[in-house]
Amino acid sequence: MILSDRQIVKLCQAGMITPFEPKQIRRIEENKAISFGTSSFGYDIRLGEEFKAISPSKLTQLESLPLLERPIMDPKNPPHELFTDYFTADSFLVPPHGFVLTRSLEHFSIPDDTIGICLGKSTYARCGIIVNITPLEPGWRGILTIEISNTTPLPAKLYAGEGIAQIIFFTGEQPDISYNNKGGLYQDQPGILMSRIAAEKSAEKTDQKPKQNEFNRTREYIANNTLQWELDCLG
Repeated sequence: MILSDRQIVKLCQAGMITPFEPKQIRRIEENKAISFGTSSFGYDIRLGEEFKAISPSKLTQLESLPLLERPIMDPKNPPHELFTDYFTADSFLVPPHGFVLTRSLEHFSIPDDTIGICLGKSTYARCGIIVNITPLEPGWRGILTIEISNTTPLPAKLYAGEGIAQIIFFTGEQPDISYNNKGGLYQDQPGILMSRIAAEKSAEKTDQKPKQNEFNRTREYIANNTLQWELDCLG
């Protein structure tokens, strides 16, 4: 069964989404914003302030290499060393045909009988910006990692703190095994995380969960990276 606004509000009063907006918000301090908050049959989440991407200057270096000499984007063992962390309280530019990882502003605690399916907002889709988020499984907790692709030949702007995607929630009979029961790799995800399949065996040996600062650096360092990123994007 798909959940209506009233049902979503009730679940969020019990902590399913934090911070939570019970109404649709279209302005921030009198300025127009990409909408976020509760809708008729869903919830529009906000874009966080942190990003992870391959810098434009590094992309240029990689593109100069013969194809067979370039690193491979392997979902089982992605090249973490190529990615740089960025931070912005305002907006972020995605380079032409570029890809970035970011996160939701909200934290989620999905009930065991509920699943969330995410769809991109039309405001971004009409500009060639594609948002992908995998399902919010029953029993999952954490901050969402969001994958964004710019399909256009132009730099694309993302607005931190404003709407980025809509989640539609469904309920059903509680499954035998929830995400929490099966010990999912991304349980209690603190922010942006790349694929953890390669880390699964070592995590099993050490019984360690992702650390709050995994793949992250100081905000001052990240903010400096962001200034250089925008200069590189605009060329």
